[in-house]
Amino acid sequence: MHTLTSWATSVPFALPTAEITPIAAEPVRAGIYAVAPLLVGLPLASAAILLLLGRRSDRWGHWLGVLASAGAFVVGLLTFIAMLGRDSSQRVLDVRLGSWIDAGAFHVDAGIRLDPLSLTFVLLVTFVGTLIHVYSVAYMDHDKDRRRFFAYLNLFVAAMLVLVLADSYVLLFVGWEGVGLASYLLIGFWNQRTPYAVAAKKAFVANRIGDVGLIVALGLMFATFGGVDFDTVLGADMSAVNQATLTGVGLMLLLAACGKSAQFPLQSWLGDAMAGPTPVSALIHAATMVTAGVYLIVRSSAIFDAAPTAQLVVVIVGAITLLFGAIVGCAKDDIKKALAASTMSQIGYMILAAGLGPVGYAFAIFHLVTHGFFKAGMFLGAGSVMHGMDDQVDMRRFGNLARYMKVTYVTFGAGWLAILGIPPFSGFFSKDKIIESAFIPTDGQTWRAWVFGSVALLGAGITAFYMSRLFFMTFEGERRWSNKTDGSPQHPHESPRLMTWPMIVLAVGSVGLGAVLASGSRFVDWLAPVTGEHEHGEPVVPANVLVVVTLVLVVAGSVLAWRRYAISTVPVIPPIGTALTRAARVDLYQDVVNDALLVEPGVHLTRSLVFADKAVVDGAAVGVGQSAVGLGGLLRKTQTGYVRNYAATMLIGLVVLVATVLVIQS
Repeated sequence: MHTLTSWATSVPFALPTAEITPIAAEPVRAGIYAVAPLLVGLPLASAAILLLLGRRSDRWGHWLGVLASAGAFVVGLLTFIAMLGRDSSQRVLDVRLGSWIDAGAFHVDAGIRLDPLSLTFVLLVTFVGTLIHVYSVAYMDHDKDRRRFFAYLNLFVAAMLVLVLADSYVLLFVGWEGVGLASYLLIGFWNQRTPYAVAAKKAFVANRIGDVGLIVALGLMFATFGGVDFDTVLGADMSAVNQATLTGVGLMLLLAACGKSAQFPLQSWLGDAMAGPTPVSALIHAATMVTAGVYLIVRSSAIFDAAPTAQLVVVIVGAITLLFGAIVGCAKDDIKKALAASTMSQIGYMILAAGLGPVGYAFAIFHLVTHGFFKAGMFLGAGSVMHGMDDQVDMRRFGNLARYMKVTYVTFGAGWLAILGIPPFSGFFSKDKIIESAFIPTDGQTWRAWVFGSVALLGAGITAFYMSRLFFMTFEGERRWSNKTDGSPQHPHESPRLMTWPMIVLAVGSVGLGAVLASGSRFVDWLAPVTGEHEHGEPVVPANVLVVVTLVLVVAGSVLAWRRYAISTVPVIPPIGTALTRAARVDLYQDVVNDALLVEPGVHLTRSLVFADKAVVDGAAVGVGQSAVGLGGLLRKTQTGYVRNYAATMLIGLVVLVATVLVIQS
């Protein structure tokens, strides 16, 4: 694995490589760190201004959104530079904002955690987010609600920054819910179209299931550790904690991660989330929502390291999802949904790496960063194709677009080669590290190395096929264009500069970022204050052999796609295909399974509860009332108004009374 990276080790970088372990936070109140709240404050204030001013800010609101995101990036960059000047043992800082919750024994302060992990996410979210904001200025130019769109984008960025900067799980939960809200608003931005509104609701509900896991984990943490801040929970002596409790906390955190990161079995919402405008897809898939689950697991590494059963389940979920997404991606004809499937698969790689323990934490984040660049670039490239093809998304009606959209073609190609893992593109340095780590035995269990390593290797070959299929169907081969919606012929054209320049910047990252971060183990050393130092184990297959085998599978998958979709005729109407192809077109029947296991039983349960409510609860109350009315009706008949009737009634009563007394006395 190191054969093609050694050339980069000579690049200087100011990160020490001393052996260190995760360290406790140091409180700080001065310097650039004191303005860290602006990281959240700038985009949050911009969102509030744009929403409160409404139509009055339509003419300039989008630029305010861009400036807010860019301002947050500048603050994050200055903080990062200042952090580089500190010793490795002093790179975990807390900026206290004040007391927040004080209820009996439950006390939580609001604060910002500045460390290598949070700053890595800050730079990714704000830099890629700012490029997406700039792109959106042109992409949403003709939308009458562009100002509201930018308000939601700013809200999304602010919520994600709260999530990654929180110094406690409770504050993290606030950002967690904020991300869910912002995604709901953006996925359903064009909610006048019913399918889009339904897609937003689907994402919202699926994420609520995951949120239950995080809420349960919070309760278990407080009951076990007496607090929910990172120092109390992650700094505790895990050996003194009941193993079952730690496993329960780990599994609940994994459930939360599955919801946000669209991992099995809560992955069904991700494809439908493509209903939102394309910049939303880029932001969700590259820099915000789906990366939150990976962050949560790596941030909670101390818990998972002490709960090997939960850690194994994490690896299993990642392995299942990376194959699930790859198989689905092979059959999708919608360019955005094919990219969504690839995101599901790539996040699966990250989850798998995070589940491997200390050997994989840094590589999970490494791949997350490189993926953020090449996936954002490809989503923006897909938006550029849609812009030039009258919002068409069916790749079977593309073809030969390289001739007409050269910038999009080149920048998208950089992302394509990066996700394939072709050296020297960034994906080679990050994804191949995960494959190598998966082949390293855990606790001497070689079967795990062979099983999970083989899954990761197989996923690389399938990824090469479906991503090459996407690339060739869109840019190569014969043109298969259909007329526009108004009946006029298609005239593909390149996008304006506000759209192409962000794509170019992201393409540069797709090409060179991986090599820069991989040289000299600088990225692993940078994260060491959070993830800890670990000994490099030896994979069951030599690293050099893994490099060769991976590249052979990647080339084989690409050549197969080239033969079928570049030099062969691509039918405009999808062929029937195999049983697996038909299943993959409908996401391996995930909605059918969910309907059968969850939706239909839920509907019947709800109907049963409604019936019980009406027949039993309401029936009892109504029955008592009706009985009282009936009794009153009978008594009313005795009230005739005639004296003789009353006298007869009194006489009957007297006779009954006397008879009763006589019976008792006898």
